[in-house]
Amino acid sequence: MDKLLDTINPETAVSLSGLFYERVQRTPDNVAYRYYDNATSSWAELTWRQTAQQVARWVQALKNEGLNKGDRVALMLRNCPYWVIYEQAALAAGLVIVPLYTNDRTENAVYIANDADVKVLLFETDEQWQTLKPSLGELNSIKRFVSLDKVNDTSEGRLVYSDDWLPDTTPELSKPDIGKDELSSIVYTSGTTGRPKGVMLSHYNILSNAYASSQCDTFLTSDQFLSFLPLSHMFERTAGYYMPMIAGSTINYARSIEQLAEDLVAIKPTVLVTVPRIFERVYNKIHTQLAAKSPVAQKLFNAAVEIGWHKFLVRQKRASWHPKLLLWPILNILVAGKIMAKLGGNMRLAVSGGAPLTLNIAKTFIGLGLEISQGYGMTELSPVVSTNRLSDNEPGSVGQTLSGVEVKLGERDELLVKGPNVMLGYWNNEQATKEILQADGWLHTGDIAKIENEHIYITGRIKEIIVLANGEKVPPTDAEMAIATDTLFEQVMVIGEGKAFLSAITVLNPDIWNDVAAQAGVDPNATESLNCEAVCKIVIDRIKEKMFEFPGYAKIVRVHNTLEPWTIEDGLITPKMSLKRNKLADKYSKQIEKLYAGH
Repeated sequence: MDKLLDTINPETAVSLSGLFYERVQRTPDNVAYRYYDNATSSWAELTWRQTAQQVARWVQALKNEGLNKGDRVALMLRNCPYWVIYEQAALAAGLVIVPLYTNDRTENAVYIANDADVKVLLFETDEQWQTLKPSLGELNSIKRFVSLDKVNDTSEGRLVYSDDWLPDTTPELSKPDIGKDELSSIVYTSGTTGRPKGVMLSHYNILSNAYASSQCDTFLTSDQFLSFLPLSHMFERTAGYYMPMIAGSTINYARSIEQLAEDLVAIKPTVLVTVPRIFERVYNKIHTQLAAKSPVAQKLFNAAVEIGWHKFLVRQKRASWHPKLLLWPILNILVAGKIMAKLGGNMRLAVSGGAPLTLNIAKTFIGLGLEISQGYGMTELSPVVSTNRLSDNEPGSVGQTLSGVEVKLGERDELLVKGPNVMLGYWNNEQATKEILQADGWLHTGDIAKIENEHIYITGRIKEIIVLANGEKVPPTDAEMAIATDTLFEQVMVIGEGKAFLSAITVLNPDIWNDVAAQAGVDPNATESLNCEAVCKIVIDRIKEKMFEFPGYAKIVRVHNTLEPWTIEDGLITPKMSLKRNKLADKYSKQIEKLYAGH
């Protein structure tokens, strides 16, 4: 019988490809990956041994291309076993992986491929090929395009179908000879303010970070992870791919964000690596449904959250026992258990990162019985810096540093980080490297922080502070997160740099817009209704309710409302869903001018 606790340390693994090889040796017949097979309309499995057999084929195919050690190869895939197989094959062959977002703009993909001098690009669908095709003349460094699906196009000699490209048989995967300090990946930041920058990460950068993350809780070979955040993002790659490999856990690939609710029930995961936006959506959905229920149902829900939260505080030794806790078993049956069942019913831990999670939303889910560990990181740091331990969990913070990672506060209370997870530098960009990375190894995060009782609290961003005309400073992301907890708002951007007051550009929820229009007594189908006086008053009042804890000067005075969502394709948000503020300001320049007319 396999041991439930079977952690592989960095000294044993040496490299990321060494980690995979060691895992195959230890638990060859355990299920490594589970995915939905559209051909059979059912969930399929791959053991570690079967995955290694596939990796060996892909290693040989890459070697047949005559690539040199250190050459860059890219992949543009949704989360699936082929992501792992291709990456592991490339790493075992001494190549460097360059992940591309499947939903990124073509111009970004072309820029990255050229900047990294990519030699082979693996993609999945004919649809992706059609978006790349007009730019083939710009992709001169690529000697081979490999498609997972059959693509009928004989006009491009570099294109090959993976089944035709892969050898039929190969020797077993051999132990890789890769040094820990060798470059493993160039991961391009999403570029909120300009061209993406290529973050160079060594094998040890990622491996040490994944291992230190795995030591923050007990992860077992019996654990079931559900993977849905893009693997092209370092958070999912480290915490949702390499950390489970270190522990020998099974990774289940969700079909899509749209089908996530169904997959949670089908897979029943024990661990979920996620981002606040998922919690925000579920939170908003719960409250929308709750608004239509009886006052008794609403009181039961609120009581479940309140008592569940108190139960959490008692467990954390931050509150004493109270007789109201005797109500928890019945509230769990009537309320909390039903909601947890929609998350699969087995989830013991949700790791939240990528952006701050508002305390109110964290309290709600923790109160309902879901352990949430919020953490902090950035791509340049492989990416995890800190996370809350379940025995000392302060949801308003981003937790304590990982083992081996040092932090301190610099000028303007900027968080500085040092450790084995700090990147090697930016690819082809010495100037940008010097701006962020000191000679003594400290990396400037650009985030403002405070540190109390070993917990880190992120309080703002140096470059994302709105300074009003009176000198008062407002962190826009904090305001935007607070506003977004109202189900009326799909997206929001707070503005006001150098102005007398704050304003907001909002994308309203079309499902709720009709109710607001009715309340205002206007035609919901008339474009001018969105920004009439009555509607704007309702919108501002709802924003005010969500920003009641902010200082008096941080008040939204005017709004411009739209129903048109901001998308990656339009270049208004990044693949990580961050706002491209300059692009949005350009798009709404006339409306912004009107908001401040006369001021």
